[in-house]
This record gives sequence, C-alpha cells and structure tokens, in this order.
Amino acid sequence: MAEPSKVIHIRNVGHEIAEALLQMQDLHNSVSALQYYSTVQPSVRGRNVYMQFSSHQELTTDQNSHGRNSDQESEPNRILLVTIHHMMYPITVEVLHQVFKAYGYVEKIVTFQKSAGFQALIQYQSLQEAMDAFGALHGRNIYDGCCQLDIQYSNLSELQVHYNNDRSRDFTNPSLPTEQRPRASQQGYPDPGGLYAFQQPGASYAQMGRAAMITAAFGGTLPPGVTGTNERCTLIVSNLNTDKINEDKLFNLFSLYGNIVRIKILRNKPDHALVEMADGFQAELAVHYLKGAVLFAKKLEVNYSKYPNITSAPDAHDYTTSSLNRFNSNVIKNYRHCCAPTKMIHISALPQEITEDAILNHVSEHGSVVNTKLFEVNGKRQALIQFESEEEATEALVSKHATSLEGNTIRISFSQMQSI
Repeated sequence: MAEPSKVIHIRNVGHEIAEALLQMQDLHNSVSALQYYSTVQPSVRGRNVYMQFSSHQELTTDQNSHGRNSDQESEPNRILLVTIHHMMYPITVEVLHQVFKAYGYVEKIVTFQKSAGFQALIQYQSLQEAMDAFGALHGRNIYDGCCQLDIQYSNLSELQVHYNNDRSRDFTNPSLPTEQRPRASQQGYPDPGGLYAFQQPGASYAQMGRAAMITAAFGGTLPPGVTGTNERCTLIVSNLNTDKINEDKLFNLFSLYGNIVRIKILRNKPDHALVEMADGFQAELAVHYLKGAVLFAKKLEVNYSKYPNITSAPDAHDYTTSSLNRFNSNVIKNYRHCCAPTKMIHISALPQEITEDAILNHVSEHGSVVNTKLFEVNGKRQALIQFESEEEATEALVSKHATSLEGNTIRISFSQMQSI
C-alpha cells in the first residue's frame, strides 16, 4: 500500500489509459482530498477517474526525469493486477476464475484490499494469455452496470499462495490448506475482512459480502427486518393446499427472491415442503416477503428448516441448472423488484403480436381482472394485469409463470405499482 503523499495519482479505467499526477500544497490537503473522494465518485469531462497516493513524494520539472515511473503502466507480464471499481457484489476467487479462465490457464489468484480498493493478482501460465485477457477485459464490467475491471501488468515474477480459500487459490496445487482467516503477516497482504465499512463484530466476510450486494441493490437500505447475516439456505413451507400445489408452482413463487437449488414436498406431510435457496440471504428475503401470504386459499407459513440442504433424491426436484432461475442474469434489477405479493402482475417475454384479449384468456381463470395495460419497452411487448386481490394475483403467477403463450415462454413477477 502506498504511503500518504502530497502527490495524488489519478487515472481513468476506460479503454484508453489516461493518467495524471497532482501535487497538493501539503500532506494534510492530500489526505483530505482522498478521504473526500472515497465517498464521492470524481469525474473529469464526464469520465470517472480513480485516485490514490502516488509513490512519489514530490513532483519535479527536471526534463530528464520524464521517463517511465512506478505510476505508469508497466511492461507486459503474465501476472495481472486487477482493481475492482463500483463493487456492488462480493468478488471471490471463484468469480474471478470464471471471468479470466476464458483467456488461458489461470495458475494462481490472490485477492486483497488496498487504498485503491478491492484488488487481485492473477497469474497466467503464459505471457500471451495474460495479454489476451488484458486486451479483452480492461474497462469491462463483471456484472451489468458494476464491478468494473481496471487491469494493469504486475511487476511480480511469481505469486506466493499459502491457502486455497475464497481469497487465494493455487490451481496448480489443490492440496494446500483452507485456513479461513489467515493473519496478514502469514499471507503477506492485508486481511480483506474490513472491506465493507458497515461490517459488524462477529459477522463473517461472506455474510457481509452478501449484505453489501443486497444493500446496494435496495438503494443502500435493507428491507425492514432483513438482517443480511442469515446463513440458513433451506426453508420449511407449511399449510399448503395439497390439491393444487406442486414443486413447479412453489418454484415459480420462491424464485422471485433468489435462485432455487431443490424443492421437496414431504411424503408424510404433503402440506409441507422444503425449499433450498442458493444462499442464506435469498432465503431470508423469501421468509420476509412470503410469510403469511395466501396461496390457493391457504395462509403460508415460511420458516427456516433444521436441515442445511435437501439431499439429491428422486422425490426432490432439482432446479440447479434450470434456465428459469431468475437470478442468473439482471441480478440487481431482480433484487430491486423483490416485494411481497401484490394485486398487480407484470408479464414479459410476450409475443410481439399478442393482444390484450389473448393475455386475459390466459390468466383470467385465476380471479377478477380489474385493469390491464399492454405496452413496449425497448421494442419488447410487456403487460400489467391488476386483480382484485393479492391472492388472485399470486395464484395467476404460480400457475402461469413459465407457461407457453402463442409459442413464447412468458415470465411473470409482482409489480409494485398501485394502479395502472
């Protein structure tokens, strides 16, 4: 980590690298400037820029000193230094490996926290692979609208990895230990446990990573009653209507709040079902929004199960590879749309030539329709359907989501609009 300096290093993360060195009057002003811009995104002529202390303590006007320095782009190397900007989602070794392995064999990854933000060192087997990754990924986002990659070449010759866990990995040596929280002196880098400013004592890095992701998606504040620290992924759902419910209908409802792993209706208690969500935060959202919801004239009870997961079995429906899991893409958008059941459903993926009558014929069996609206967003047909009650809208959603309408597999979610 660079020591505080009167000189500030400014660079953008666009497709063209642009850098500048700025010397403040004294160290106090320099520190104040970086503290201010740690909470406010600086921009120059409409382009976001990023600021950190320079390794230079003073700038000189000596004409002979304008050669390459440590703040400028280094020579190509098989090890990349990656800084993540706009980090709305927790970035782990697995996430980085998925992104970078497309360009070659990734040997090692080490992640850490520095003044520039969350960073990673990624070592490829060859220089050409690293150069291909640099050219393809610099300035790109990992997720839609966030987690922007700022890539430089490292000046290291070999990464030293001591642990295979969510912060470091040696893919050439899978037998390394998996110590969960090594001391900084052991790993050689600052512990990234303090990455999120609102971290609470006793909460793990993974817990607070999920909290940061959802908090950002909800505009900076979690829904009332949602803690962001739950780690239980499996839910027990009871008081189901045994004549009308099945696993796919439960999937259609619970997938509004996260990806579904498995669902199992209990043989000895057919009005009970286990629902395993992808992570504890998604499970907490489902409990928060669905406890007490009415489905097929039954008031649902939704609680955490004593089982950590649902064992793979013939009577357990597996949804891990389902393309209908809603959180495989547009993750931030999906979290922003999370809400308790409403009277209004939103239907997307409609055929271009669809009519209101055709949509009504498809969903009106589930209740009294008060109002409808057919419209286009970016050239794609969508519809709002308002029912008399939340129960009717919920029945329509669980029964008709992912069904075929004039050849299209439609998607249905609840709308938070009060009226059309």
